This record gives sequence, C-alpha cells and structure tokens, in this order.
Amino acid sequence: MTVSNKKNAAEISAIFQAAAEKAVAAGERGIQIAVYQDGRLVADVCAGIADTSTGRAVDKGTLFNIFSVTKAITNVALQIQADRGLIGYSERVAHYWPEFGANGKQAITVEDVLSHRSGLMQMPGGVTPELMVDYAWMVRQLASMAPMYPPGTTNAYHAYNWGWLVSELVTRTDPKQRPFRQFVSDEILDPLGINDFWLGIPQSELGRLAKLEGASSFSQMSPDAPYRKAIPEAVGTVPEVWMRRDVQQGLHPGAGAISKASSVARFWAMLAGEGELDGVRILSKKIANGLNVPRVDSGKVDLVLGKAAAVSRRGFWLAGTNAAVGSSPRLICHPGAGGSLGWADPDNRLAVAICHNRMGVAYDKALAEAMRLAFDVA
Repeated sequence: MTVSNKKNAAEISAIFQAAAEKAVAAGERGIQIAVYQDGRLVADVCAGIADTSTGRAVDKGTLFNIFSVTKAITNVALQIQADRGLIGYSERVAHYWPEFGANGKQAITVEDVLSHRSGLMQMPGGVTPELMVDYAWMVRQLASMAPMYPPGTTNAYHAYNWGWLVSELVTRTDPKQRPFRQFVSDEILDPLGINDFWLGIPQSELGRLAKLEGASSFSQMSPDAPYRKAIPEAVGTVPEVWMRRDVQQGLHPGAGAISKASSVARFWAMLAGEGELDGVRILSKKIANGLNVPRVDSGKVDLVLGKAAAVSRRGFWLAGTNAAVGSSPRLICHPGAGGSLGWADPDNRLAVAICHNRMGVAYDKALAEAMRLAFDVA
C-alpha cells in the first residue's frame, strides 16, 4: 500500500474518532486507537465504557490488557541483544541457558523459539494463575519439560511460553544481569519516553484499568486441542484470570502487559522508523529491516492456531493478519487475544495500536475504512 496523505492531524483524528465510535456501536465496550505517521502522533482517540459496573468512560489515560501485543516489546528486547552480538539466532538456546538443554531440547535454536517452531508450545502441567506469574517457577518448568513436537519441524504458536523463553534469553545474556522489567525500562521504554507501559501494573495505577469482558473465541475448545495445551483453561484469556491482582501485577512477558494505545503506538512508531524514533535509535537498520522475513514453512498450518499464520523468522506477524493491518510488504504486527493489535509499516512510516476491553469483538472493518479515509490506503 502507498500513503498519499493530504489531511492534517485534526482531520485524521476525526476519522479515527468516528471509527472508534462505530466499533462501540457494533458491540465493542471501550476502545482506544492511536496512530503515528512520520514519527508524529496524529490520532489518539477513544470511545465507550471502561467499567460497566461504575459507568466509567474510556479516556486517553485508560489502561487495558493488551495480551500478546506484549510479545513485540519482549521480542525487541532480544533483538537488542542480537544487535549487540550477545545472541545469535542460529545458536542453541542451551548455549545461553544450560539447564534448558534437557529432555529433547538440546538442539532448539533461538530462531526456533522466535518463530514458534521449538515444539515447546505447551504450558506446564498443573499451572495456576499464581504459578503462571511466578517467573522463577515458570523458567524452571520450561527448562525441564520435553517439547510436544520435534524441534524445528512444526509451526505451533507458543501462545504463552514464548514470553518466558525469550525474556530468559535476554536476562541470561545481559552483562548487567538486570531483571527483565528493568531491561525493558532501561533499553526501550525510558529512551523512547514511553510511559504507562507496565509489565506488572503498580497499585497506584489500578484505578485507571479497564474492566475486561468476555473471552477469546478459543475458550470453547476441547481441553485436548493444541491451543488448550498452549493456554490451559486454568489460565485462559478470561476476566476471572486476567482481572486478578496477582496476575495484573505479576510478570508475564508473553501476554501480560497493561498499557494505553498512545504508548503502544509510540513503541510501534520506532519500528516504523526502522528502529529509530525522535533521534533515538533502539535497533540498527539491519536488525529492524530483517524482522519481516517469513519463517520456514510459513504457508503451512500452525497446529495451535489451526490455520496458516504469516509469521516471520524473528517472531513478528506479517501483512494479511486481518483487514485492519493492510498489505504493505514490510509491515510487521502482533495481535493479542480478543482483538488487541499493534503494527508498524516502515514503507509508509505508519504505526497503529488498538486497545479495548471486550474480548472477541471485531473492529477491523471500521479501522480499515479509517485507514483508507485518512491515508488513501487501498
């Protein structure tokens, strides 16, 4: 797609405000949409209700669960280590994390993990919400488990496990030995001036959090379905799990971030700028421009998702994820359970984030129409 934008920021904002209101009219409860173009925030809009029990409306400061959109920032943390020569994509995970090289996992590479081809997609047996946010427990369990599928041979989305696998690689290769949250703050959030992005929300900010409603469309699957191995019912994408205080305040590096659309979009704007925003370079152009190469067997069915998924060798999702994302060849994105979304289009220097609180409501047509109206995007 090609942007031929002639509109000013006020006009663009009005178009996306209308899209947000259309989404609410179509069944969404509360929503924020933020858009960056050429490194500038040109739309930061919201509509709907953050909490139906109180009638609290969504505003620009409302915070939302963003689920697997979290993976994008965890991914960039690892890309920083690769950029510095501290991690090699073809190197074995056990080279950096010796305990991991057990029970058939000895040959799993960093790229296998990033591209969801390690075979270790299932959560540990007996996992509970309390254990899921016990970082040390999760890391020990993953190190001792056997993969469900032969490593490096099968597309199988690591819906939750991916986060701990990648974050542990980051902490194991950090010369400063910082906790993962600190690494993300020091190396990504603070340099970019991103606030209100939490990997564990502070008590002081809980009053701004939107109340989650509904459940992912996968919630009715059989417990034996591969997706339910990746996300067991005990820790499913439902309010009963994700509105718990220990889960909201714990570290879940694959799906647990809480943020607002303008903060999420600012992160993606850095990726739309080929690793740089406002003169701050987070990733080299070489690394940033290599994030969209399709994974091996990308056209084959992903056994967890039950369909082919356009995923890159570096773990980002590619153009065609849904109608809202578009078809630009260098576009990268990441969806989250229930419809959260962030994406970056380096060719057109566009970045978009959607945060919302009613799981499974489709807003993609409204957003796609807004993109067409605002930027003349086909």
